[in-house]
Order: sequence, then C-alpha cells, then structure tokens
Amino acid sequence: MGKEPKIYDTAAKQETAILVSVISQGVSDETAKEYLGELDFLVQTAGGIVKGVFTQKLTKPDRATFVGSGKLDEIKAFIKAEEIDIVVFDDELSPSQLRNIEKEFEIKVLDRSNLILDIFANHAKTAQAKTQVELAQLQYLLPRLTRMWTHLERQRGGIGMRGPGESQIESDRRMILNKISLFKERLQHIDKQNETQRKNRGELVRVALVGYTNVGKSTIMNLLSKSDVLIENKLFATLDTTVRKVVIENLPFLLSDTVGFIRKLPHHLVECFKSTLDEVREADILIHVVDISHHSFEDHIHAVNETLKDLNALDKPILTVFNKIDAYKPAVEQDEDGEEVKVTLEDFKNSWMGRHAAPAIFVSATDKVNVEEFRAKLYEMVSDLHTARYPHNNLLY
Repeated sequence: MGKEPKIYDTAAKQETAILVSVISQGVSDETAKEYLGELDFLVQTAGGIVKGVFTQKLTKPDRATFVGSGKLDEIKAFIKAEEIDIVVFDDELSPSQLRNIEKEFEIKVLDRSNLILDIFANHAKTAQAKTQVELAQLQYLLPRLTRMWTHLERQRGGIGMRGPGESQIESDRRMILNKISLFKERLQHIDKQNETQRKNRGELVRVALVGYTNVGKSTIMNLLSKSDVLIENKLFATLDTTVRKVVIENLPFLLSDTVGFIRKLPHHLVECFKSTLDEVREADILIHVVDISHHSFEDHIHAVNETLKDLNALDKPILTVFNKIDAYKPAVEQDEDGEEVKVTLEDFKNSWMGRHAAPAIFVSATDKVNVEEFRAKLYEMVSDLHTARYPHNNLLY
C-alpha cells in the first residue's frame, strides 16, 4: 500500500494581537474599558484575534515609547511568550514613537488610525470610497516615511552627508505629494459628478440614515426600501453611500444609508470622509438610528450629534429610531434614597419623551416590531415637508 497523502491546512492564519492603552487624567476606567472594547471589535473586523490587553495610567503618554519602560518590558515578555503578531495602540502614535516601539518589539505595530484605514481599505467598493481611503493612507504615511527606510540606516553618512536613505525618502515624499494632489483632484471631480446626480433627482424629499457604526442602519434601509444592502456584525460594514427610492403609501422619497460614526475617529479621517457624508448635508430629514441594547448608547448619541454638528446638520428635522428593543436590558440606577432600581424600556421611553421635543420611535428592525408606527411617523414628516416645499406638486392628491 502506498503512503497516505499528506493534508496541508491552506487557510490563512488568523493574526494574534494585543491592545495597549494609556489612561490619561480625566478618563474614567469605564470609558477606557469602552474604548478598548471598541478597539477589540476593530481588530476582529480586520480579521485578527485579541490575546491580551495592557493599560497604564499616566498623566500623559511617554514621548519616546508612549508607555513607561516597565510596561514596555512587560509587553515585550508577553509578545515573546505568546508569539504575538501585532501590537495595536488605542491612540495615534507619532512617527518617532512608532519607530521606537517597533525597534523594541520587533513585530508589526499599529495605532487606531492605521487599523481603521486598513478596515476602510478592505471595505471600499466604489471609486469614491477607494480614492478617499488611498488619500487618507498617503496622508497618514507621509510623516512616517523615515520608518520605511530604516534598512538603509548603516549606509547614511555623518552630519551634512546625505546617504541613499535620505535621497530615497525625498524621492518618495515627492511621489506621495504628487499622488495626494492627484487624488484630491479626482475626489473633486467625483464630488461634481455626485452633485449633478443629486440635482437630477428631481422634486423628491431626501432622507438620510445616520448613526453610530453597527446599530442596524442597513437593516432599516432594507426594511424601508425592500432592497438588499449588505448586513454584517462588523464595524464600518457599509462604507459606500447607498441611495434608494422609497414609496410609503403614495409618497416617494429618496433614502440614503451612510458610513457609521465612531468615537475617537482621528480628525484627518473625518476630513477625508466628508464627501461620503455629503448625503447627510444634502438631506432634508435625518433618521438617527440608535442601538438601545448597547450599554453606552447615550454616549453613541452624543458622538453622532458631535459629528452632525461638525457637518452643520444638527438643525435638520431628526427622527430618532431606538433599534434593537428586543435585546434591551433594563439599566440599574440609584434613586434618591440610594436604593437600586431597574429602568425598564417603558421608563426610559417616558423619560426620553419628557426631555426631548424631537420625535422618537422604539423598534426592532429584525423582529419587525413597531415598524408600521415608524413608517407612519416617517410618512408624516416627509409629507409635511413635501407639501410645504412643493405646494403645486400633485403627488399627494
């Protein structure tokens, strides 16, 4: 009998990662834990698996290595013992910090910005999203060029002598600046095309779905438009704006899904994705989707409102949709006597309605709970705006 054939596992090995965070003054342990939970989810979305978390309380991060020398040694020992592939820092590292840390750990080091860019690059589908991602990647890379050329270190001359490393860096810098300029021009061209498309949409009210990432916007989009938009339990699953024509009763309007917002999204990434959020700026009505089952949903609401404020879109009519009521867990709060009381969904609903004048609906998009009430409220808002804006249009009669 011949030898049995060997079976080789050709599946790509899942990269292992550890997370590192510096908890500075003014940041509570609960908030730091929340940020790290989000970073863990980002690593999972990128295809990695988290094997450990390291935190250190410092007034401000170390200028050279972000964390102190003792913590650095502790992390280094864990990397060797567990054969870790990547270290991910929860904040943006300076080029020198990145260089110093990589020298210490001798493995791949990423910061939050770099990780988000990697996810964006993986999820970009349209020409606009791909161009925006490449532009952001080049802007991130530019100040970090010296790190790319450490292999030429020994060839460099002394003071005043320019070795091949420096020449190559200058050449690369010129090339990157030219590409940045090219991508900016390309985005302007795409923006003009999109603007023309928006003008050609005729006399229809525009509604945009906004919200924190992974709250169920795409599920709601599918529910209202009966279209098939990608739904994944991942951060930034929807990176490209999707626009659908929706009809409720006799009333057509345009509905767009937008990229999910996130806390601690580096400013240059927000800038880069401003044109993706043009649908938000151009919208007549915003549907702010909130995952009420998430224990930090009120923080998420604040993060989204801050982004809307940056886009000058906070003054638009907003319908808040509290989604995932099927998974809501009653919060525990203390009353005036210090006794613990459970806040039921009904309690929260009454409290929210009492504090806010803007309309709100509580739904479960997956279980289709209160969907008709949601559609009726949306119809009312769209028809009021349509009648006021286009009084001679006979769509409603």
